[in-house]
Amino acid sequence: MILKKGLIKKDKKMELYKAHDFCASGEAKLTVIMIHGIATDSSSYSKALTYLEGTTSMKDVRFIAFDLLGAGKSLTSDKLEYNFSEQLSALESSIKKLDLKTPVVLVGHSMGTMILARYLANHKRGIKKVILLSPPIYRKEEIEHPAFKQAMEGFFAYVKQKSADTLKAKYFTNAIDNIVLNKNNYGFFEKISKPTVMIYGEEDTFIAPHNIVAVAKVNPNIDICCTPCGHSISHEKYTKVLNILEGIINETV
Repeated sequence: MILKKGLIKKDKKMELYKAHDFCASGEAKLTVIMIHGIATDSSSYSKALTYLEGTTSMKDVRFIAFDLLGAGKSLTSDKLEYNFSEQLSALESSIKKLDLKTPVVLVGHSMGTMILARYLANHKRGIKKVILLSPPIYRKEEIEHPAFKQAMEGFFAYVKQKSADTLKAKYFTNAIDNIVLNKNNYGFFEKISKPTVMIYGEEDTFIAPHNIVAVAKVNPNIDICCTPCGHSISHEKYTKVLNILEGIINETV
């Protein structure tokens, strides 16, 4: 659904644009759903998808990538607030529409990890595993600290450069305020009740590694993996994703 300017009909459910949907064998035994971060769209998974779908062991895996509201080819409108409620509603409708019959693995990157952490609070059925790449987990007291904004200036400057027009500017600004800097995010990561792996880079300047470690210590459902890379969806990260998916497939054989 694409809408640049105009009204959003109240009786019409918002859905995310499905930018990618492929299974090499045509008969999926496992479905992987990918959600991207704030300063990009589903194309951020392009290299990862090329690699994963070109691997023989992944032939029976269906890979799906969505564009979040305000990004890529999904709905963009001055009527949207780009908050958790809207993104979760659109994600729920989009996944429900798939009518999946296979186990599901959810993969999120950066802001996408926050959206998935909340999605899992009310949707657990059929979820086999969760993979969170570069989760920017911040505590309430950290977000409220005067030094926090200064420490994140590099990220905010990058996001600002992406705001080419008024509608995009609203998306980025509201997504940062309503989602990325939401003071309740930390608690949702602590309460994840499905098997989860958090993969992050030791050179990532946009995350707080100590919080990832802390969350994993209190939540037995979470395992962590640190790789020598930055914030992007790098080769180091999607090779780890491959290993996790191969483990799931071997378990079901």
